[in-house]
Amino acid sequence: MENKFEIVWANCLNIIKDNISHEKFKTWFEPILPVKLEENMLTIQVPSQFFYEWLEENFVDLLKSTIKKELGNKGRLEYSVVMDNSYYNNMPYTVKFPASNKKLIRNSPISMPLDINKSSGVSIPNPFIIPGLKKVQVPSQLIENYSFENFIEGDCNRLARSAGLAVANNPGKTSFNPLLIYSNVGLGKTHLANAIGIQIKNNFPEKTVLYVSSEQFLSQYISSIRNDSMNDFVHFYQMIDALIIDDIQFFAKKEKTQDVFFQIFNQLHQNGKQIVITSDKAPVDMEGIIPRLLSRFKWGLSADIQTPDLETRIAILQKKLYKDGVEMPEDVIEYIAYSITTNIRELEGALISMLAQASLNRKEINLELAKHIIDKFVTSTSREISIDYIQKVICDYFSVPLNAINSKSRKREIVQARQLAMFFSKKLTKTSLATIGLHCGNKDHATVLHSCKTINNLIETDKQFKVYVEELEKKIKL
Repeated sequence: MENKFEIVWANCLNIIKDNISHEKFKTWFEPILPVKLEENMLTIQVPSQFFYEWLEENFVDLLKSTIKKELGNKGRLEYSVVMDNSYYNNMPYTVKFPASNKKLIRNSPISMPLDINKSSGVSIPNPFIIPGLKKVQVPSQLIENYSFENFIEGDCNRLARSAGLAVANNPGKTSFNPLLIYSNVGLGKTHLANAIGIQIKNNFPEKTVLYVSSEQFLSQYISSIRNDSMNDFVHFYQMIDALIIDDIQFFAKKEKTQDVFFQIFNQLHQNGKQIVITSDKAPVDMEGIIPRLLSRFKWGLSADIQTPDLETRIAILQKKLYKDGVEMPEDVIEYIAYSITTNIRELEGALISMLAQASLNRKEINLELAKHIIDKFVTSTSREISIDYIQKVICDYFSVPLNAINSKSRKREIVQARQLAMFFSKKLTKTSLATIGLHCGNKDHATVLHSCKTINNLIETDKQFKVYVEELEKKIKL
């Protein structure tokens, strides 16, 4: 006959099973054993501290709601951590929570005592390896949606994407080891890093791939010091076949963390394991990184991701709309792409905001709605007016083809549109004269200055032209 605690936990498992994938359930919940039930507190046994920490980090909300459903609002969960020591000396070693007279970390339905009792003379086994699980079952932590299929290629990221594919198809065997991907915030380096990991997993299922943020690595390192398990921490990372560290710049000025990562890096590299790193700066611009580690970053390839051009931004929006099964007028897509130029995350955020507004308020998706949403969105993101957008407004105003501005045409209306584009680019953006000329038919800075002087002269001498300029400025700032 089953005990009550076994029945309660079986009911919890039935709920949990319906809310997560079969693989996650098999990995994280099947190894758990119910121990007892006293005064609405269910005790479950887990095989390691890392196992407990993973449950708390990834499934705490699901556990809370499940326990509440089974035991009521006063239901609580207690963990008994039994660490497998067989790969050390076959001596049983148990750490239980709560130990006698210990306080709980927090007063919540899911609780964990603060302190751990250890038997003297016995070291804690590796907290980063789950006993009973095979090496290939180490969770990769990859974001499945961040695949190569969902990564739009453009001139801005072609080198980084090509290098990433080469690494994914032959991890640890190319000259791109380590592969360091760097860019400003929101341009896709995390997406590309995950895509590399996903592709490696698809191509080589037997390989262990791990994606970890620099903050998570640092947190685990600190825990290993606290638990006197530094060797286990290092050994765990040294067994990874493809290690992906995101936002390495957060290691800056943390010399002990850098020292241990240096040790891990060397071991992986010597054994032909792949290392992928992301950063917001190129190695030459990194500050607070110890020289010997910085030199390792330069061994392989450093590939940057630049701000996406107009065509890439439009393609990103179209891809997202296609994936979500949503249709949108081309002029609306173009308006969003012209308006937000420096951050893909903000670009997609504006699109989501507009779709939400249209759906919730039952509004038609049109240019008017787009302008309304973008006006609010760009206020919060401090967006600058772009040269691309200036050109579009001017070409629409004079009914001139957009590509004409970058052509060599000497037709009067084309030349004037080009000069106006240079004039407003100089006036309304912080872009250099050389860059403005490059975007307006590959002209030099002297031509840009001449164009601005010509427009100023026309404003002073031609009243109708002055009206055109004032109307255009209002439209650009709209």
